[in-house]
Amino acid sequence: MNIEIINIGDELLIGQVVNTNASFMAQELNKVGFNIIRISTIADNAKDIELCVKEGLQHSDCVLITGGLGPTKDDITKYTLAKIFESEMIEDQNVLANVQKIFSHRGYELTPTNRLQAQVPKKCKVIENLVGTAPGMCFETNGKLVISMPGVPFEMKEMMTKHIIPLLLSFYKPSAIFHKTILTQGIGESFLSDILEDFEQNLPKHIHLAYLPQANLLRLRLSAQGENHNQVKEELEAQINKLMPLINDYFIGFDENDLSRVVAKLLEQKGKTLSTVESCTGGNIAHAITLNAGSSQYFKGTIVAYCNQVKEDVLEVEAKSIEDFGAVSKEVAQQMALGGIKKLKTDYCISATGIAGPTGGTDQKPIGTIWIAVANSKREVQAQQFNFFSSRENFINRATNQAFAMLLKWIKEGK
Repeated sequence: MNIEIINIGDELLIGQVVNTNASFMAQELNKVGFNIIRISTIADNAKDIELCVKEGLQHSDCVLITGGLGPTKDDITKYTLAKIFESEMIEDQNVLANVQKIFSHRGYELTPTNRLQAQVPKKCKVIENLVGTAPGMCFETNGKLVISMPGVPFEMKEMMTKHIIPLLLSFYKPSAIFHKTILTQGIGESFLSDILEDFEQNLPKHIHLAYLPQANLLRLRLSAQGENHNQVKEELEAQINKLMPLINDYFIGFDENDLSRVVAKLLEQKGKTLSTVESCTGGNIAHAITLNAGSSQYFKGTIVAYCNQVKEDVLEVEAKSIEDFGAVSKEVAQQMALGGIKKLKTDYCISATGIAGPTGGTDQKPIGTIWIAVANSKREVQAQQFNFFSSRENFINRATNQAFAMLLKWIKEGK
């Protein structure tokens, strides 16, 4: 069963608002077995809406629309849908009661403009919106559905989960769809695709492999689709078992989007603590860790030693090391990590010192050069050099992921 999503709003097209509706809808629909074939973002324009809806009906079984359902003049979705389905507008008493209730609760007087929210096309099935004033609308034509929802994310989410998905499940029989995501690190997309060429060519037609690169990470997603729930699941597991020996050297974990969560889980399981000492990453490694709920159980803190004086005074990095080898060096990275262990008293400490750019590079140490070190409470320390020549933001993100990868290796090796 194929679904097309149409998100309406000038604010989406100019980048003023990030289109989170599309990703939420696609994820929730995919979970229950519906296939998304296209997502379109269009302007608050009647001609564009009409064209997109009609095209959607030609290519899909169901068209889901968000946006353009408010009380202002640019909210024209329901009037355009009324035109498409040749329906007169009527005032729905249940919708009107809901609008009046919301305005009364907020202490506002219902204006004639807001009363228009209760106007709906006569041919639609009204979908109640208990957290907002704009109702959803469902039209049926030739065995296909067109469903319109508010563009406000929390209103759309409430309507999707409580009303739209149950409605779709009662109207269509979804396929069995399963995804398995495998996180890898330490190999580029093209190199891994060469390793997996034979595996990929021998996949059944209903199972697909996707490469999803991130900053210094690569996610592999295996997707399987079919009619028999148990059979599809078993076939996907069989392919994963074939895949794993091929990528074992680069495997990090299953069904994770970033390394910080893998690190967090492992530290929690092992009962170990972590600190970071950062220069060029400016606290980003610590930030990534503290995005995980419960991080206070294993993360003690960070020292952002951006200038050499802080490296020397706080972390006790030797001035001679900085003078002889430079702040971006193996020696300084190692001393920073050991200084973090001493000051913050943790089981592990990650340090990073490098040249993020776009200026500051030399022939010996070009922009993108970075030394990352990992130390433990036994005063063991290891440092590695990398070059992440890219934008400043990407450099920091790649460095962060590389630091986590090094730490993971240490923890798994029992250091």
